[in-house]
Amino acid sequence: MSAQARVQRTTTATLKARKGGEPIVSLTAYDAPTAALLDPHCDFLLVGDSVGMVVHGLPSTVGVTLDMMIMHGQAVMRGAKNAMVIVDLPFGSYEASPQLAFESASRVMQETGCAAVKIESGVYAADTVRFLVERSIPVMAHVGLRPQAVNVDGGFKAKGRSEKEREKVLAEARSADEAGAFAMVVEGVDEALAEEVTQAVSVPTIGIGASAACDGQILVTPDMLGQFDWAPKFVRRYADLKAVFGEAAARYAADVRARTFPGDAEVYRVKREG
Repeated sequence: MSAQARVQRTTTATLKARKGGEPIVSLTAYDAPTAALLDPHCDFLLVGDSVGMVVHGLPSTVGVTLDMMIMHGQAVMRGAKNAMVIVDLPFGSYEASPQLAFESASRVMQETGCAAVKIESGVYAADTVRFLVERSIPVMAHVGLRPQAVNVDGGFKAKGRSEKEREKVLAEARSADEAGAFAMVVEGVDEALAEEVTQAVSVPTIGIGASAACDGQILVTPDMLGQFDWAPKFVRRYADLKAVFGEAAARYAADVRARTFPGDAEVYRVKREG
């Protein structure tokens, strides 16, 4: 392959160097066609465990498996050519020990070809982040509202209501930073707290329900595209695909029932020999 034919993806090093610079753009992706559409516009694509809710219809991310993440990671890697691809480690695949985390992360990277993994990072996870990074697995941390902790938190609740809660989020962020994470998602926190986290760590912060002062932003793509009736407060809808899909399906159904589809342009007429 010639040097001109090689594609230079965004790397963890170039992303980390964006701290305090041009804002980092990211969206989630779960399949090849969507990844190809988003690729020209994003610095990285996250194969999030949100796939369990927005694609598979699960009530939370807790039911997502490692096999599911690998399958969707493979699909996104086929569609994305320039954006860095990061894959979530799902619930139960890393918490028990750094060794388990390495087994899960190495499998994800080997079987998908992604550049890094993301883990939800309580303070307890610092040893795991360090263990992975020392063994050549780049880690994006995730602090604040952690969807995998929904059963402990009693729902998807924003963080930063009390001083104790603020200190906990700051401790999560600092410990992940010191352990070697190259970036971190900051989700569902008080705006001032998000700004404080961004100032407190040496790596880029990627906000989702946080603050424009973060070093970048990410949204769940189906939420951003308006595919569901409800979306979190922090989502700005840039399209109304639910209406588009519904209208298209209704027109198709009407044409089928009226026998106007398929028409002349959509059928084959093979010339017979002899």
